[in-house]
Amino acid sequence: MRHNEGMTTPIPLLVFAGSTRAQSYNRQLATSAADMAQAEGAQVTRLDLADFDVPLYNADLEAGGTPRDVVRLKEIFHAHPAWLVAAPEYNGSMTALLKNTIDWVSSPIKGDPEWRNGTRAFAGKVVGLLSASPGALGGLRGLAHLAPVLMNLQCWVAPKQFALAKAFEAFDPNGQLSLESNRTALHGVVDQVIWAARKFQA
Repeated sequence: MRHNEGMTTPIPLLVFAGSTRAQSYNRQLATSAADMAQAEGAQVTRLDLADFDVPLYNADLEAGGTPRDVVRLKEIFHAHPAWLVAAPEYNGSMTALLKNTIDWVSSPIKGDPEWRNGTRAFAGKVVGLLSASPGALGGLRGLAHLAPVLMNLQCWVAPKQFALAKAFEAFDPNGQLSLESNRTALHGVVDQVIWAARKFQA
């Protein structure tokens, strides 16, 4: 029996990658995760960070007004109780793009009754962490840096994670994971996130 069997209310689930590269392995992994989650009955929103004009975080720039696309991201993150994040690993850590997005979205907007609390878009979110890398560890070291950042913002990070090693040979021509073992591992994260989000909303 799957965790969501018998449940009728779809969980709003946000899925995105910490990369904007067109042929990113993590974007492919995010797509696979989104497809699985949708098949499990989740209400999936596929987010592409390339669609948002977010500058490098600068407090002086912020003092002149929080960029509109940052507010849009705050609204999207807040609206989804569950997330799946496919995070590339650069130099053993998360990408600058992903960290910059988190820094902006978690920054309070002074004088705004809705967004004056910086953790509002993060607190209580159930987050499943994924990564893909050409290397043998699959980006696992980057997830070790990302998880405490999210937990500091009061997210509940799912114990199950999936790091896809040798990503250059892991996908078939249709962009799907070739090996059953990889599909099973990814499905385990997707299921746990949906299950936990339902528990939190009960």
